[in-house]
Amino acid sequence: MTHLIYIHDPMCSWCWAFRPVLEELLARLPNGMSYSRLLGGLAPDTDQPMPEELRNTLQATWRRIQEKLPETRFNFDFWTLNTPRRSTYPACRAVIAARDLDAAKEEPMILAIQQAYYLQARNPSDEETLIALAGEIGLDAIEFERTLQSQVAQQTLETEIAQATRLGVRSFPSLILQQDKSAWPVAVDYKAADNILNTIHDILD
Repeated sequence: MTHLIYIHDPMCSWCWAFRPVLEELLARLPNGMSYSRLLGGLAPDTDQPMPEELRNTLQATWRRIQEKLPETRFNFDFWTLNTPRRSTYPACRAVIAARDLDAAKEEPMILAIQQAYYLQARNPSDEETLIALAGEIGLDAIEFERTLQSQVAQQTLETEIAQATRLGVRSFPSLILQQDKSAWPVAVDYKAADNILNTIHDILD
């Protein structure tokens, strides 16, 4: 019994950079291997504006990603059109709410959040943005808002963060391969799925 876990945060810029390789990886997983996602929860809730130093650090990270992976796009207008907050838990709860309402909407919600943040200069730390995105992917906005703000969504997030911690995950994105009762970290390669798949096959062998 083998299972691959992807630990991520929808507002993690390196997760955005990893997205094309992740899609290729999932399309090429060995036969019989199951797959799931865990939300790692990058930054807790806050209504405080992001400090200037942190804004500069994150913009520098975006530029560093573009230097290493030129195909990864970012819209730097985000930093002038919004009041950024270091708060990704709302976006994480949005993924949980979408999943709870319709399991098939989990991945579309992740993509919608990433595109809103990195390409459309919209702020997924704001619930009104997340509610709008839910409507755009075909969810009932009122039902989504109720689920997003529920204690269940917060408890689920806390549970997933705790699971990620028990797996030894300290950064995102991360991959963990579970085989029987063992858990193996799998190094992330941002340029191609081949090395990741080779590692998986080595563990299985």
